[in-house]
Amino acid sequence: MFASGAISRTWKAAAVKAPIRTFAQATGSGAARKVQMSNFEKDQHINYQRIEDNLAIVRKRLNQPMTLAEKIVYGHLDDAHNQDIERGKSYLKLRPDRVACQDATAQMALLQFMSAGLPNVAVPSTVHCDHLIEAQVGGAKDLSRAKDINKEVYDFLSSSCAKYGLGFWRPGSGIIHQIILENYAFPGGLMIGTDSHTPNAGGLGMVAIGVGGADAVDVMADIPWELKCPKVIGVKLTGKMSGWTSAKDVILKVAGILTVKGGTGAIVEYFGPGVDTLSCTGMATICNMGAEIGATTSVFPYNSRMSDYLKATTRPYIAEWADSFQHNLKADAGAHYDQVIEIDLNTLEPHINGPFTPDLATPLSKFKEAVIANDWPAKLEVGLIGSCTNSSYEDMSRSASIAKEALDHGLKTKSIFTITPGSEQIRATIERDGQMEVLNAAGGVVLANACGPCIGQWDRQDVPKGTKNSIITSYNRNFTGRNDANPQTHAFVASPEIVTAMTFAGDLTFDPTKDTLIGADGKPFKFSDPNGNELPPRGYDPGEETYQAPPAEKGNVSVKVSPTSNRLQLLEPFKKWDGKDMNDMPILIKVKGKCTTDHISMAGPWLKFRGHLDNISNNMLIGALNSENLAVNSVKNQLTGQYDTVPGVARDYKAKNVPWIVIGDENYGEGSSREHAALEVRHLGGAAVITKSFARIHETNCKKQGLLPLTFANPADYDKIAPFDKVSIQGLTSFKEGVPLNLHVKKEDGSSIDIKLNHTFNEDQIKWFKFGSALNQMAAKAQARA
Repeated sequence: MFASGAISRTWKAAAVKAPIRTFAQATGSGAARKVQMSNFEKDQHINYQRIEDNLAIVRKRLNQPMTLAEKIVYGHLDDAHNQDIERGKSYLKLRPDRVACQDATAQMALLQFMSAGLPNVAVPSTVHCDHLIEAQVGGAKDLSRAKDINKEVYDFLSSSCAKYGLGFWRPGSGIIHQIILENYAFPGGLMIGTDSHTPNAGGLGMVAIGVGGADAVDVMADIPWELKCPKVIGVKLTGKMSGWTSAKDVILKVAGILTVKGGTGAIVEYFGPGVDTLSCTGMATICNMGAEIGATTSVFPYNSRMSDYLKATTRPYIAEWADSFQHNLKADAGAHYDQVIEIDLNTLEPHINGPFTPDLATPLSKFKEAVIANDWPAKLEVGLIGSCTNSSYEDMSRSASIAKEALDHGLKTKSIFTITPGSEQIRATIERDGQMEVLNAAGGVVLANACGPCIGQWDRQDVPKGTKNSIITSYNRNFTGRNDANPQTHAFVASPEIVTAMTFAGDLTFDPTKDTLIGADGKPFKFSDPNGNELPPRGYDPGEETYQAPPAEKGNVSVKVSPTSNRLQLLEPFKKWDGKDMNDMPILIKVKGKCTTDHISMAGPWLKFRGHLDNISNNMLIGALNSENLAVNSVKNQLTGQYDTVPGVARDYKAKNVPWIVIGDENYGEGSSREHAALEVRHLGGAAVITKSFARIHETNCKKQGLLPLTFANPADYDKIAPFDKVSIQGLTSFKEGVPLNLHVKKEDGSSIDIKLNHTFNEDQIKWFKFGSALNQMAAKAQARA
């Protein structure tokens, strides 16, 4: 069935149409030219010709204008002639241009790739060391400590990258998304990355999508990557920002409108005259935090601001080629969107989102009132700027302008103030140009070029665990305990400028747009509007060399994993499906409320076990709230009658060959792309996860590992399940695409009920289930070819 491209019935907003339906056409674009993909991969070329050829086919089939998102996605179809294309329904088989992995998820991805028995990655791929560096005292010392503690893992990643042909960015190089933007992202490209904030590259006109490691393995193994054909949400920007408003406020506003699941199954595409008023790195900020609304990804059309950034990052050849390919780097006039949101940048004011969820959006003018009304701790303990979301030269410059004004009035920060440069290039440049000196002088502590507190890698010492307190960050995610593992920390998200100003007040009720502070001379002053250059006038300073290219000769490269290691563990294949329905299974836990991947597989101190499946499985679901006793990490073992930890009960069931299931609530598995949240459940004997709804990436990760992610056809049926029911999943012997399954529920009193379960498996994905995992199927195919 072909897509009509018509507006989905799910959304009620009208499509934006131009009065004349015209398709952008090539006019001597020279799409067949060979232009290198990056400065590090001179033998790899941007394939605009494939996009041109595929779109010629798709245009004839659809006969209608296309959005930019459709052009890029359909331009990467594996078989444009025969692919079914229907938004929200078809499963597309795509050929991404490249793969990016961060060090925490790369361990499992590379272990899986090794299991596939292939000699080399099929597409340009990179690994970035950014997740395993804990913020403790400051950049240099923290980095040195991380290199020592994680030596075994870094050596494994370095050697496996060399062995299989991946580029390797050493610890200290920076955060994956900043490195990608600076070196690898290009307009019109399709990239997958094993991190949920991969969409950051949308700021350079790339469709960049966060996935689990198993998806990355598929692409690295030259297997077409599968994605449900996304809907397209249009965000029309008009006007121009001024004063304290920044690009971060656009996505904070959008998050408030769409909520944490409003973007699920859709690409968010920005358009309108306001787009050209944003910097390239500002657009990246917006796309980065689009992950918090559940969007597949976000993207901006190619424009002069992107061209300027490409030139500033020594890729003028890409800018020149993109200039000639603009007809396919913007939406057609008359393109249809499934929903349209309009934001007037002239009237957009700064926002602060949180606490405990990134979609609780409050305008700055109303934030003081909200703090008082909700009894949020007004004292600001820590302000943190940087991270992959907001660590550009522009961000650092605007923040430094605030700090400089405070210093000029004799003030230093009242709150602890940390700065995380996004990359070695940013760190070196702001050190050379003076922003770092200003931020340090104001009381700031510059952390390592890494994720740090944003992902919970923070050895926080200023308040005891369990103490109710407030922090404000320029990060992207603020779920309970996310930053410091303290469930009483109220974490708020704002722009770097707002965060910086608030650290000088030490008070969340301070509004820098109108309130005053008292200078050292005893006189009140009000901050001027923040200011700063979009790009460094003297160009970027690359800083220290941190890149390891794959060697030309790999014969002497060996990859070793010690059988006694507690950090790394070779994988054993999961068992195949036995061909029968699953009967009389206990419910390990019925989860109540929000259950993100942080609840299912915590980060922070657990990151060190990301390469050892059995060890990291000891954190499985320890943050999830048990509906039966409203406790975390305490569930009843239905075989013994005793309460134990969630992993402890799961291990007992597994030892006795008793498969089990999880019952979940809405948007189960939102947040990080970490596939460990699926792997651990499978490893400890889980058979299915049944919820009201799933977050996209986690649902796919479950399928890849041979689990059954199923949803209640009627979400109200969640309430019919009791924690100690025994359940059977019926219909598996005739498991088919589009055909619901049945959940037969036996109650403790002997009665029973039947509940209809939906699924989104297609025929290929059903094979993953039958083989026991997607990797099992891949290995079987490789063995058959051999």
